[in-house]
Amino acid sequence: MLLATVIFLPLAGALVAALLPAGEPAQHRGWALFVSAATFAASLGLWAGFDASMAAPEFQFELNLPWIPSAGIGFHIGLDGVALLLVMLTTALTPVVILSAFTVGERVKEFMISLLVLETAMIGTFAALDLVLFYVFWEAILVPMYLLIGVWGSVNRLYATVKFFLYTFAASVLMLVAILYVFAHDGGSFDYLAARQSLQVTPGAQTALFLAFALAFAVKVPMFPLHTWLPDAHTEAPTAGSVILAGVLLKMGTFGFFRYALPLFPDAALAWRPAIAALAVVGIVYGALMCLVQQDMKRLVAYSSVSHLGFVMLGLMALTAEGLTGGVYQMLNHGVSTGALFLLVGMLYERRHTRLISEYGGVAKQVPWIATAFVVVTLSSIGLPGTNGFVGEFLILSGTWLGRMPGTQLAAAVAATGVILGAVYMLWLVERVFYGKIGNEENRRLPDLSLREAFVIVPMIALIVVMGLVPQPFLAPARPAVERLVTRMQEADRRLRARDPARPPSVGTQPPAVAGLPAAAPGGALAALPAAGEGR
Repeated sequence: MLLATVIFLPLAGALVAALLPAGEPAQHRGWALFVSAATFAASLGLWAGFDASMAAPEFQFELNLPWIPSAGIGFHIGLDGVALLLVMLTTALTPVVILSAFTVGERVKEFMISLLVLETAMIGTFAALDLVLFYVFWEAILVPMYLLIGVWGSVNRLYATVKFFLYTFAASVLMLVAILYVFAHDGGSFDYLAARQSLQVTPGAQTALFLAFALAFAVKVPMFPLHTWLPDAHTEAPTAGSVILAGVLLKMGTFGFFRYALPLFPDAALAWRPAIAALAVVGIVYGALMCLVQQDMKRLVAYSSVSHLGFVMLGLMALTAEGLTGGVYQMLNHGVSTGALFLLVGMLYERRHTRLISEYGGVAKQVPWIATAFVVVTLSSIGLPGTNGFVGEFLILSGTWLGRMPGTQLAAAVAATGVILGAVYMLWLVERVFYGKIGNEENRRLPDLSLREAFVIVPMIALIVVMGLVPQPFLAPARPAVERLVTRMQEADRRLRARDPARPPSVGTQPPAVAGLPAAAPGGALAALPAAGEGR
């Protein structure tokens, strides 16, 4: 019941907030902060009670209740290590976002209710183990996010909101069709574990199902060339919306590949893997190059997300323990580092009411604490050793280089240029905004970091340092899930090679010590591990 409590506590808080009078904005701010903090406190029980050993059940805190039994739909929830990490990211980030939104002055009641409802939908998406339940939570996110951008956004908010809604909703409808097909061919059940264990479809049908799921997830990531909704949504969203969008919502796409697209349709995933990896590399370089020509700080950070999440997708497609572990870790890193960048850009915007880079310059003299925080977060974003960004990028690139996918070393080499370009555009941004001469007199009267803002940004910086220096506690929970997925993909690879003896092995891994993983088993990486689905 603890997991169900964590999922629905924010929703319960939103229902209580709906009964409170609208004319008391301070009351709504305080209540939303209290509920989100209580949710984070409850989620610490999940972290403390999770068993990260391979002997533990695959999914823990599991709850399976009938919901609509006549339709084969159940309320089935549970967490593996990857879902646990993303749930913790969500519950930790939401109080920070709510505290940062204390400056919102219009329709405060509705704003805070939207954030709380959004938190329930995000946690539920990561915890769902029923395909329909997953789809319900997945789509429920659209409503509060639509409101956050459309009501409290900037000048072009309606265009950005409609574009965001249409892209994500249209792609998700195809996923719903695929879910119904799985139901029809899996004994009349929408249960994820049952489908993963027993789904039998023709190769052509598996390809179609994989592409339907992959398209929905690729739009949410977003992958090139399906990314065009993201810069508009980020630019027009309020700061809180941008932080939630970058910090959590985009991870739903990468999580979808890890949880659903790869393990449910492994044969099709192996066939399409080189194409997806190629698009990930294009996204890394394209996003970085687009950052170099942006004049709006928020839009620059938005395009950096396209580049950074390309690294996550490349790590997932490597299908090595290193690449998958790095991809999972980079999901967390991006949520912390890019979320912090949006928070800092929002602080500057509240002082100058402009995001144009040309309007700044030399402001480090006036806001030294904000400048210091921005530099630290920038170093994390570019992957400086000692920060969280370095660990994820190192594992992704090494895992890709050691993989057996055709062209994998070329992909790793080209992707590495994204690291260099990332340093260029982020350090150039810092130089143009914070250093040099003060060219605009309005910049001479900027107040520095307030106490409330310090409580917002200090936890983010602390996470950057801790995750960079002591990554093992964050890597360990993902280890069993990563090993099971690699094993499942190896089994699919062996099946395909049995049909075509001339086909070379395409899945392999040599887990490095930094990932905290055991040495590869003789005769093939992780070959001695239990098959996917065992240990449940």
